[in-house]
Amino acid sequence: MAHLLGMGAGLMAFWLFLSGHYTLLITGFGVVSAILVTYLARRMDVVDRESVPLHLALRAWAYVPWLAWEILKANVDVLKIVLRPRMEIDPALGRYEGHEKTALGRFIYANSITLTPGTITTGVYGHSMEVHSLTKAALAGTEEGEMDRRVVLLEGP
Repeated sequence: MAHLLGMGAGLMAFWLFLSGHYTLLITGFGVVSAILVTYLARRMDVVDRESVPLHLALRAWAYVPWLAWEILKANVDVLKIVLRPRMEIDPALGRYEGHEKTALGRFIYANSITLTPGTITTGVYGHSMEVHSLTKAALAGTEEGEMDRRVVLLEGP
């Protein structure tokens, strides 16, 4: 039930954020739409701990700013490579073991790697992930495991 309420509240907040209009009619349309979508999701039996991860909400406040900072640093690194007269691209492919406990954790980890410019997760095989990077230095950053450690903390116990 908490996941249904969380989904409905999230849909309503998203509606209000995107519409930018707070008249009674528009807000009423938003309420009806959020209720209808929540009802349909319940009927389809797709609302659960993974599809509406409320348990991650509090810990995400620590992870998302860190990830944004990493994305910014990676953007600067890629910009330096592109703007150099002689592009120093040294592509590399590596395979790493993740320590995430759930499929959602592996999903977050793989997508966090892909969101970081210069790296992309090309495959997930159980707990193992194949990562392609623009340079060997970027791949070495993946080897350090800081992102893996933070995703494990995000997952919680």
